[in-house]
Amino acid sequence: MFMHSKKGSQLRFKAKIFNALSDPARLDIIEFLRAGEKCVCEIVPQVGLIQPVVSRHLKILKDCGLLKYRKEGNRRLYSVADPRIFEIIDAVDSDLVDALTKRIIEQIA
Repeated sequence: MFMHSKKGSQLRFKAKIFNALSDPARLDIIEFLRAGEKCVCEIVPQVGLIQPVVSRHLKILKDCGLLKYRKEGNRRLYSVADPRIFEIIDAVDSDLVDALTKRIIEQIA
């Protein structure tokens, strides 16, 4: 079955966004940026990873349009490109997690 090219492109891009959100460290970065723009030097201790690993996560988030940055001297300041991403993240609340967990347990039993 072939998808229309526009629909297929949209689905691939959505998958890229969900893939970027699938890593706990990247979710932690986005949550930390909820409070506003942050320098890499502030993000590193927040996520507890070394700077090169944090930079790789930031690149993944930036490459799919979730983050933007600006240079200030020799620092890069990152921020969320569109706050609507928080609506998606917040939709996976404790009620949804509980419901999905219950379904998984029911399927196993």
